[in-house]
Amino acid sequence: MKFTLWLAIFIIFYTFLGYGILLYLLVRLRRILKGKRILPLIDADRLPSCTLVVAAYNEESFIQEKIADTLALNYPADRLKLVFVTDGSNDRTPQIISTYPEIRLMHRPERLGKIAAVHRAVETIDTEVIVFTDANTFLNKGALLNICRHYADKTVGAVAGEKRVMADEQADASAAGEGFYWKYESTLKKWDSELYSVVGAAGELFSVRRELYEPVDKNAILDDFMISMLIAKKGYRIIYEPEAYASETASADVSEELKRKVRIAAGGIQSIIWLKSLLNIFKYGTLSFQYISHRVLRWTITPFLLILAFLLNLIIALQPEEQLYQILLAGQILFYLFAFIGLVLEKKQLRIKVLFIPYYFCIMNYAVLAGIRRYIKKQQSSVWEKSKRK
Repeated sequence: MKFTLWLAIFIIFYTFLGYGILLYLLVRLRRILKGKRILPLIDADRLPSCTLVVAAYNEESFIQEKIADTLALNYPADRLKLVFVTDGSNDRTPQIISTYPEIRLMHRPERLGKIAAVHRAVETIDTEVIVFTDANTFLNKGALLNICRHYADKTVGAVAGEKRVMADEQADASAAGEGFYWKYESTLKKWDSELYSVVGAAGELFSVRRELYEPVDKNAILDDFMISMLIAKKGYRIIYEPEAYASETASADVSEELKRKVRIAAGGIQSIIWLKSLLNIFKYGTLSFQYISHRVLRWTITPFLLILAFLLNLIIALQPEEQLYQILLAGQILFYLFAFIGLVLEKKQLRIKVLFIPYYFCIMNYAVLAGIRRYIKKQQSSVWEKSKRK
C-alpha cells in the first residue's frame, strides 16, 4: 500500500512539476553538447507564401476588430492571402466581412463544425504555409513574420504561436488560474521546442506546411492538436514561437472555463486513442517521451492517482505510529481546503489569487475525469461551440 502511494505521488509530481524540471535539465545539457538552437533571421526575400485562415462563427460583435487586427499584420503583401470562413453563421458576420475586398470570404449556411469549415478552406489554398487563428483573438503585428521565418528549416513542419490570456489585477479564478496555467505551459512549450518538438498546437495560433496538411476525421474534437501531431508523426518538428502570440480574454467565469476544459479532456482521450502508435518510444524516441510526459499522463491516469493517493494516505494515516503519513495527509487536506476556500471566494467575488491556483488545479483535474466520462458515453460533439468570454 505504501509503495503504491509513493508511486502515485511520484507520477503526480512528475506530471505537473517533475517533467518541467527534467525538461529544463535536458535542454541545458543539449546546449552544452550541441549549443543553443539559433533562431532564423527574418529575411523578406526568403519568406514563404502564406495564407491566414480565420474561422468565425456568429462573431458580428467582434469581427470588425478582428479584421482591423488582421489587416494591420506585417507581411509582404504579394505573399499573403487572407481567408475568412464563416460556415453556419446566421448573424451579420458574413455580410460584414464581404465589405472588405482584401479578404476572401467563404460561407455556407450549413453548420457542420469548425473542422469541416477549415478543411473546405484548405482545399482552395495553394500557398506554401497556412496559418490558422481564431476570430476572438488579437495577433501581434509581427506574428506572421516570426512564424514563417522558421520554414527556412526543412525539418520544420509546423509552428505554434503563444496563447496569452488577458488578466488584470482584479482577475477572478478563471482569469487568474487560466493566465497562470498558460504562462507555465508556454515555458514548457519553449523547452519542448528547444529539446526537439512541441507536442501539439493550440488553435488560437498555429501554422503548417501546406504540403504536409492531412485532413483529420470530421469527428475530431481537438482538430488543431491532431493536425499538428500527424505532421510530427511524419518526422517533422513542431516549433514554438513565443514572439508570435494570440491574445484573448479569459473565460467569462469558472463554469465556462470548466466547460472548455471538459471538451479538451474528451478530445485528449480521443487523440490518445487515435494516436496510440505515438506511445511507442522505441519508434518515435524523443517525441514519444515528450508526448507521454506532457500530454498522456495529464489526460489519462494522473487525475485518478490524485484520488488514489488521498485514499491510500488516509488509510495508512489511521495507524497511530505512522506520523510521516499523518503529516502528508494534513498537507493534502490543507491543499484541498485552500481549493474549497477558493471556490467560496469565487462565488463571493473576492480576489485572493494565491487560493485560485489550487482551485484551478482541482478544476483542471475534475475536467479530465468529466471529459473521459463524456467521451466514453459519446456525449461530446465535435461541432464547434463558442465559449463565453469576458
